[in-house]
Amino acid sequence: MSFVLGHFNSSVSIPASDVYGEEGIIQITPASTNPALTDKAKFGNVFRVCGRDDQQGTVAGQYLAKNFAGKKIAVIHDKTSYGKGLADETKKAMNAAGLTEVIYEGVTTGDKDFTALVSKMKSANVDAIYFGGLHNEAGLLVRQSRDQGLKAAFLSGDGIVSKEFWSITGAAGEGVMMTFDPDPRKFPTAAKVVDQFKATGYDPEGYTLLSYSGVEVWAQAANLAKSLKKDDVAKAMKANKFQTVIGEVAFDAKGDLTVSKYVWYVWKNGNYSEM
Repeated sequence: MSFVLGHFNSSVSIPASDVYGEEGIIQITPASTNPALTDKAKFGNVFRVCGRDDQQGTVAGQYLAKNFAGKKIAVIHDKTSYGKGLADETKKAMNAAGLTEVIYEGVTTGDKDFTALVSKMKSANVDAIYFGGLHNEAGLLVRQSRDQGLKAAFLSGDGIVSKEFWSITGAAGEGVMMTFDPDPRKFPTAAKVVDQFKATGYDPEGYTLLSYSGVEVWAQAANLAKSLKKDDVAKAMKANKFQTVIGEVAFDAKGDLTVSKYVWYVWKNGNYSEM
């Protein structure tokens, strides 16, 4: 094996990166967004075809500060490296722009009952809730908030980019907003591959096409390097630009994308679309 692709736990210690580096393996991720993944990588073998939480959090925090100036904000996270990391980056950007949260709390992954938290947010009269985490807890929190009469706006990140979110919320999910990459299914560069996926009955939503692009990048870099060795392929990946289903991809010295963009989506009638 000369490379591995997947959504890795991007904790601060990033043990997976160290192991893969020691074994001479290129690691490419379409969905690990914690900045530490590349900031602390030791072997030059880590790349991602997605953005970072500090980039996504800046977009969310600045939006909250601009659109909810003077309002009461709750920042909630799921205590994971992803969820808390994204919530903290959003909080940092929001605070820097002059808006301070009235509630900052974590929930435990797998929890099903958020009654006490919802009651606390109702008592605080929050106007908006920012949630860092995945669709399971986010969906339950949205539904229970609406059931208890809390009408606060609900905003989150790429962790709720899944039709399963709506299967949990039902109509309560109407109007929920989230940040994510521009929808690659709409890119001309992805049209042929999208058609091929859909012909099998599969809609390549979420991270599917980002994953596909990671494989394309590795294959092109290996061909350019005329080698499967980690150092040769990594050097080629950092020195070249690659044409993929998500458009042109290039990496900086850390292995992050040189260009990353987050946009807002909104859930309506069981689907999400760019705002």
